Amino acid sequence: MSTNVFVSRPATEVFDFLADARNLALWSSGVASVDAAYVTPGAHAVYRYRYPGRRRPHHLVCADYEPCRRIAFRGQRMWSPLGTQVPLYSFDLLPHADGTLVRLSVTSSLTAALTLLAPLVAMAWRRDLPTDGRKFCDVLVGAALAPTGALHGPLGAPPAAAPQGATGDAGEAQGEPAVPAGTAMRTAPAPHGFDYAH
Repeated sequence: MSTNVFVSRPATEVFDFLADARNLALWSSGVASVDAAYVTPGAHAVYRYRYPGRRRPHHLVCADYEPCRRIAFRGQRMWSPLGTQVPLYSFDLLPHADGTLVRLSVTSSLTAALTLLAPLVAMAWRRDLPTDGRKFCDVLVGAALAPTGALHGPLGAPPAAAPQGATGDAGEAQGEPAVPAGTAMRTAPAPHGFDYAH
């Protein structure tokens, strides 16, 4: 399952934000939490995370890492009495002059009797992924306008100090307009009909 969102931020900033998997818990419904320990972003980087509804932490591994183009995280195989599930969260970036188009995708590889529930899993992601896309935009735009200590990576850095004698916001004092909000775009189905793995 995939959805596209447009963020009014440069591709480098969007990629840096996505490359730190700790940020997934801020906006993705498929990630309940990620351990706060810093992990150097890159191919094969391993994070400890909790999938929603699971008590035990699992590994989340960076499965694909192409700076400013694509990044993907594969979750550890999760067992249940009905079979196993392996989630894959992938993000494709397409830079534009005024921001970045991001394709957010989720693939759930199911085995055994869980394959019978594939249509329900797909329905749940069709419902949740557009909302996740809007949250993603809100977090990135909010980070650009009012950084907080909750974000990880370059967007979470403290804001630069305003020049002495300036009043109000440092950006407004220099005549820079506020960054426009990100825009969620329509959700796209699988390219060749219904995809039971998503």
